Amino acid sequence: MLVRCSSLGKIMTEPRSKSELISATAKAYVEEVFKENYFGFRKEFSSRYTDKGLEMEDDAIQFASEQFDWDFVVKNTERFNNEYLTGEPDINTDSLLADIKCSWDLSTFPMFDTELKNKDYYWQLMGYMWLTGHTQAELVYCLMNTPIQIVEDEVRRAHWKAGLIDEDIDLRHEVQMKHNFEHIEPRLRVKRFIVERDEKAIEKIIEKVSIAREYYKILETAINK
Repeated sequence: MLVRCSSLGKIMTEPRSKSELISATAKAYVEEVFKENYFGFRKEFSSRYTDKGLEMEDDAIQFASEQFDWDFVVKNTERFNNEYLTGEPDINTDSLLADIKCSWDLSTFPMFDTELKNKDYYWQLMGYMWLTGHTQAELVYCLMNTPIQIVEDEVRRAHWKAGLIDEDIDLRHEVQMKHNFEHIEPRLRVKRFIVERDEKAIEKIIEKVSIAREYYKILETAINK
């Protein structure tokens, strides 16, 4: 069982009780992987937030590249594996390892944060560094205009919540303005957090994945009785 870097944070959670080796969150993830491997069932997750991220990913990479004066970079399509992990970082060059996140709107954009607060992303980057050999990785948030089709869905959602059948021009304008950020200086629409490789953290990954694999074996035994 290889753990996806994007899900590594689930494996790294601590159990509530000291008598337990694996957390409920980690168990749930292993069970998902087991169902995928044994039955070909993969839990699909999609939302307006992830839809925006996927649709704007290439534009965000280019936008970040312009703001940080990166050399010419494109979306990485190579998947890396080792004995424990599998992952596909957004950007991987000889000098740069980075993952791009498109914020939904200004309220979710970490403009004033001074450190990376999302531990899941920390572990994701640590996994990428281990897979690629990099000693440093960047998490970059970009505040990109929301795609038109998603904005139209938001306009309809706002009208439905307001109980309106006919279009309200003011409400449409209000929603559209929440998803357009061109009035904000480009330099303020990117935020990056740099994470240094930590060998002790990698040792912790090995420990946690090994425990997860033991639970995977328990599931195998139970299903084959």
